[in-house]
Amino acid sequence: MREGYEGTGPGAITPDGCAVELYARLPVGDEPDVVAAAVPAGAHILELGSGVGRVTHALLERGFTVTAVDESADMLSRVRGARTICGPIESLDLGEKFDVVMLASFLVHTGDEEVRRGMLRACARHVARGGCVLVQREGPDYHTEVPRERVDPSGFTVRIASVEPVGEGVNSVRAEYVFPDAVWTQTFRARPLTEEQFESALAEAGLEVDTCLTADGTWVRAVPVA
Repeated sequence: MREGYEGTGPGAITPDGCAVELYARLPVGDEPDVVAAAVPAGAHILELGSGVGRVTHALLERGFTVTAVDESADMLSRVRGARTICGPIESLDLGEKFDVVMLASFLVHTGDEEVRRGMLRACARHVARGGCVLVQREGPDYHTEVPRERVDPSGFTVRIASVEPVGEGVNSVRAEYVFPDAVWTQTFRARPLTEEQFESALAEAGLEVDTCLTADGTWVRAVPVA
């Protein structure tokens, strides 16, 4: 388990506190539509932090080729139809280039700055000339409007129960997922980033913002600095 991360509930728990059985239940959101609208049809996508393939499978159905990377073998065992690679994102070096590199699930907000640097360098290292990097980031009120909850149409509740400072700009966030037959929790460390801090982190890895892909600014397309 990574320091500051914890998970509870039925089934296997990954090093960052994610529950495999939970993520196997979660419905896919609008991520595949955002990606499909932002990249060329049929692109080869390197998906960093794929989990059980919730988004992977939807992208495959849209005609993309996907290489799925996750540090949890338990997560990757649920992925079907994609090449899978097990290992930490921050040290990934496949010696290959991809049309699209995707860093979703707010991974850019990891509390450990060195891990974030490694992740963004992995993005830059693997994106092809003329390709792009898609990054999902937190909304501006993610750490302040707490507690908050959302009831999914499928019948479960997701709740951000608490956000507590743990020093040096990092918060400990506790999330709860309540289903009729089971409850999972995840505690993780997240670092809020201002627009300037986000762009500076990209620049350090040799990337720059090309455009925002969603009205709320949570999805950004970045490209290698010329």
